[in-house]
Amino acid sequence: MRGLGLIFASAFWSLATQIHGLIGPTGILPVGPYLESGATWWNTPTVFWLGAGDRALTAVVVAGLVVSFLLTINIWPRVTVALATLLFLSCVSVLQEFSGYQSDGMLLEAGTIAIFLAPRGIRPGLGADDPPMRIAVFMLLWEWFRIYFESGVVKLLSGDVQWRTLTALDHYYENNPLPTWIGWYVQEVPPHLVQHVATLGILIIELVVPWMMFLPRRGRLVCAAIVTPMQIGIILTANYAFLNYLVLVLGLLLLDDRVFARVGVRVPPVTVTPRARPGQWVAAGALAILWYTTVAVALFPSSAFGLPARLLAPYRIANAYGLFAVMTTARYEIEFQGTRDGVTWVAYPFRDKPQDPAEAPGIYAPYQPRFEWNLWFASLGSWRDNPWVVATQARLLDNDAGVVSLFRHNPFPGTPPAQVRTVLWQYWFTTVAERRQTGRWWNRTFLGNYAGTVARDADGRLFLTP
Repeated sequence: MRGLGLIFASAFWSLATQIHGLIGPTGILPVGPYLESGATWWNTPTVFWLGAGDRALTAVVVAGLVVSFLLTINIWPRVTVALATLLFLSCVSVLQEFSGYQSDGMLLEAGTIAIFLAPRGIRPGLGADDPPMRIAVFMLLWEWFRIYFESGVVKLLSGDVQWRTLTALDHYYENNPLPTWIGWYVQEVPPHLVQHVATLGILIIELVVPWMMFLPRRGRLVCAAIVTPMQIGIILTANYAFLNYLVLVLGLLLLDDRVFARVGVRVPPVTVTPRARPGQWVAAGALAILWYTTVAVALFPSSAFGLPARLLAPYRIANAYGLFAVMTTARYEIEFQGTRDGVTWVAYPFRDKPQDPAEAPGIYAPYQPRFEWNLWFASLGSWRDNPWVVATQARLLDNDAGVVSLFRHNPFPGTPPAQVRTVLWQYWFTTVAERRQTGRWWNRTFLGNYAGTVARDADGRLFLTP
């Protein structure tokens, strides 16, 4: 529960620095017009129906940080985890293009189930007098199992030749959404055979090892010993926000009190025998329905049996998972550039994503830069499929403070640019020899315009030129 509190805190902290630029009244995709465009309470569950201004956005994010902190220090965990889940759902439901990531669904599912895991009381300690229902523990482990196993299944079903030929990791470290400097070393330094062996290891870990959670104690401990290093390796070589941290926290349920006692953690004796109360029967029924819906999502989502899953879809608590079914084969980066005179173009500097070839890619997860994360997805398609990129260009013409804050700094302080364009680059890691000679981490080549140039005509109206 404390680990879940830290993860919620990281999610709300990430939103605190971005939410006004993303969905504020003058942001890229304002939440007010979105709610007025046909959304309903059921398909868009959010407290922002009560107000969607800047103050409301700030209030929700601050409240999320407060309840996450209280959950982390174990104050009224059943209530605080429920509030954290509700407030995060409220944000995710209206983030539009900046949500929908599998990690959002993972956290909402875990937070919902954790309501039934948390002990009662304002200061329950380790809950020795209120043991959790077994079905609550199972449901969290069931989510953990599905994250691994379904990710392995989609890799096989996708038909991606890179997984079949064990070449999926050859350029994964430079092509994932937000690489790290450690990923450069892992890709460029070891012999090429290492990547083939690691690819095979991932398939085995995702498809076979998770089944060990159903084994007796020793099998579960071996399972934890295998999957934990894998998650740490992913954290060190790519920035997937809180996703891998959440998987690690869920994996704690593979361990038992004896493991924690052996490393010096105080483990109080259980003083009561679990006894079913009327409310627990209701909770058990709710979790059983949730278990059914997770099965329905995977096996028959479009049939009548999948109706509960479709009804719960807006709440993102019954999800299908599947990470990296198809590996990207190249890295493209969208860059925003502005000009005052139509001759000299100046790039808007990103906070975290690759841009300056001489700057080492950083490690900042579990922080999630949703704006920069989305640009990676947009770079794989057309701007017509990602009109929010053009909306960003229009906001930059106004020097909108919230949108500009999504970048490292404003290259046009005071007077805004007269035109803003987006261009496309291709990036790839330098070799060891190239890095030794030039000091660069990246090579890059200019590919041309992405969405073209946005400017204003004499009447102040926006127009886009290729």
